[in-house]
Amino acid sequence: MSETTPTASKEEEVRDALRQVVDPEIGMDVIMLGLIRELDLQPDRSHIVMILTTPFCPYGPQLMEQTRRTVQEVTGVPTTIELGLEMWDPSMMEEGAGQDWGLFY
Repeated sequence: MSETTPTASKEEEVRDALRQVVDPEIGMDVIMLGLIRELDLQPDRSHIVMILTTPFCPYGPQLMEQTRRTVQEVTGVPTTIELGLEMWDPSMMEEGAGQDWGLFY
């Protein structure tokens, strides 16, 4: 029997689904890149804080909408997304993901 709470398993389900949201310029998903900074899942709503790899990412609006839509589809509740002000850095990537870029973080 698993000791994970329903919220924890829902968050895991959401994060797994977000692995399908890929930055087309980089070819890596938003989870691997570390772009999802906050994920607030409530029974009646969800809210995401997301950053982009560059402030003027040409795919930013598309990535954010695809992220919002993916979370909303998984949770089944209205979902909002907020662009965080934090600057992205390769150290935010999942462990080992930087090796695909030749980075050793």
